[in-house]
Amino acid sequence: MLNITLAKDTTMISITEKAIEHVKELRERDGYTEEFNIRVAVKGGGCSGLMYDLHFDNKIEPADQVFEDKGVKILVDKKSLLYLLGTTLDYTDGLNGKGFQFVNPNASRTCGCGESFAV
Repeated sequence: MLNITLAKDTTMISITEKAIEHVKELRERDGYTEEFNIRVAVKGGGCSGLMYDLHFDNKIEPADQVFEDKGVKILVDKKSLLYLLGTTLDYTDGLNGKGFQFVNPNASRTCGCGESFAV
C-alpha cells in the first residue's frame, strides 16, 4: 500500500489565476455548485503513454489527497499523486489553441498536442 506524507507547505498542484477564471466559468455554465471540486488524475493512454484527466467531482474518497491553491480545492487519487507532484494547471487561449494546460516538471516528454506525457 502506497503511503505518502507531504510537508504542510507542499503544493502538490498549483493553479494559475487564468485557470481559476475558466474553472469558475465552466462551473457556472454547466450548473455545478462550489461543492464540486477539480479532480486531476493520470491514466494510461495517448501517444506518449500517460494522459491527464480533469473533471469536476463532489465526492472525496478516503484515499484522495486534497490540495487547495487560491481557494480552489484539487482532488488527486493516490495512483496519480507521484506523477503530478509540482504540476501547475494553467489555461491558454493563444493561437495554437485554447484549453487547460498542465505544466508538469515530472514529464520527460509530451506529445505535440499536450494531452499526453511520459515520465
